[in-house]
Amino acid sequence: MQDRLFGGLTFCFAALVLLSLLGILVSLFIQAWPALSEFGISFLWGTTWSPSDNVFGAVIGVYGTLVSSAIALIVAVPISFGIAVFLTETCPLWARRPLGTAIELLAGVPSIIYGIWGLFILAPLFQEHVQPWLGATGLPLFSGPPLGIGMLTAGLVLALMIIPFIASVMRDVFETVPGVLKESAYGIGCTTWEVVRSIVLPYTRIGVIGGIMLGLGRALGETMAVTFVIGNANRLAASLFAPGNSIASTLANEFAEAEPNLHIPALFALGLLLFVITFVVLGIAKWLTQRSAARAGN
Repeated sequence: MQDRLFGGLTFCFAALVLLSLLGILVSLFIQAWPALSEFGISFLWGTTWSPSDNVFGAVIGVYGTLVSSAIALIVAVPISFGIAVFLTETCPLWARRPLGTAIELLAGVPSIIYGIWGLFILAPLFQEHVQPWLGATGLPLFSGPPLGIGMLTAGLVLALMIIPFIASVMRDVFETVPGVLKESAYGIGCTTWEVVRSIVLPYTRIGVIGGIMLGLGRALGETMAVTFVIGNANRLAASLFAPGNSIASTLANEFAEAEPNLHIPALFALGLLLFVITFVVLGIAKWLTQRSAARAGN
């Protein structure tokens, strides 16, 4: 009787999570329906976001979200991998715990602190020292005036925010590799890089993928830090120096002052789209981990 009661209670807790998720999805869809019915499927590829004209399209927000998150991953994954390898393979024992604790503390810093630091410290330094050098390369991605703020700055701030998450997960999964495997590889003359490449990474690839997707999920939904440094301009530009907008920054900037016409439903539609994008990313992560597990089993 007690086991049955306990089992039913835990089932209710699990069902509550699913019901909450379904409730969020349904409420977003209901609130977004006026905009979806007005613009139809063209809302997904509309390139104009003009509250004064009651014309709304999602491309600007989606573009900013995906580009800033991609920049964050490109920067954060190699650095996180290097941190994890250093902590697990080459770091002196006396420094391993302090460095690991420092990384975990970085993960707990509020996002608004990263935003303030990015706006008042990183952006001026980036504008004065880095953007002129990148602009001198002549690449279209680095064209335009060095404003300091913009898509590239937002991506770098996001990278700094997700590095602690990815590095912590990678460090933890690297520590699960049996010592006998690494010692055997070192015993036959393998270098540290060969051990990491041939032993550690194949053994932990599922956890590594999970850590990267955890960081990507944080980057996709980040609001305040991105709002501070992305520039908050509703326009598309090929240059990473140009200001832009993400879905989260658009919601943060406009929801409080949105008019009760199509503006609020359009913002809810953006929120629904962000929900779907995050769900798709997590679904892909789950598929990749299951595929890796199946290959490992074979």
